[in-house]
Amino acid sequence: MALSFCSFSSGSSGNCYLVESPETALLVDAGISGRRILEGLAAIGSDQSKLAGLLVTHEHVDHIRSIRTLSKKKSLDVYANESTWEAMGVQIRDENKKVFLTGEAFRIGDIEVKPFNVFHDATEPVGFSFFNGGKQISIVTDTGCITDEIIGEIAAADLLVLEANHDVNMLKIGRYPWFLKQRVLGNEGHLSNEAAGEALLQILEKDQKERRVLLAHLSKENNFPQMAYQTVKNMLEEREFYIGRHIEVSMIVRDEISCVYQT
Repeated sequence: MALSFCSFSSGSSGNCYLVESPETALLVDAGISGRRILEGLAAIGSDQSKLAGLLVTHEHVDHIRSIRTLSKKKSLDVYANESTWEAMGVQIRDENKKVFLTGEAFRIGDIEVKPFNVFHDATEPVGFSFFNGGKQISIVTDTGCITDEIIGEIAAADLLVLEANHDVNMLKIGRYPWFLKQRVLGNEGHLSNEAAGEALLQILEKDQKERRVLLAHLSKENNFPQMAYQTVKNMLEEREFYIGRHIEVSMIVRDEISCVYQT
């Protein structure tokens, strides 16, 4: 194993992922309770002594809910860019507060971390790529669009966590108020199933290496797993890319601990 990935929760009710190497374990976001996160680590048999940091994508509460609790209980270093620290307003011990520069790679243990810009209605939101042993895991959620720059960051990923938040038609006829529909559909909102499919087509046309994609951050109101999967599958097949031959695609269930995926 070079790197592994597990989701503890993915969606507007809370987000938390684990990326792990032989020596180091990192959390990405802490939008659920600290108890649930620690229970998740125990459930998959992760060695908590390897837990070396918590990385924050942006300041929304479904990504930062238990930062203070985890930092205090586990004396855990928390990493965010300066703008996100200012927007969060979370107070932790100075020695545990770490600041990164978006676009500049850094190391935690034996994992190289590369934060990169995404597009969301937050102060300075980021996605992350993780590198160890020649393998790459990339996480891109909470972005309203995928640019060429983002494609360049994630095209070589062996495992890609990619947002497929909503079906556009379900969202438009659903019960969300108009302002919220506009927010989700905007360039600083969330990726639709169709946008996720288009991003995968761009990646496959750029680099056809073996890879697994996990569709993440599905809306409870405006999507469901079968629809997200089938939309992406149909789009790929229209361009003669086939799941099981050119790419592996799986779903992350919102409020369940996922499988542990190895690279």
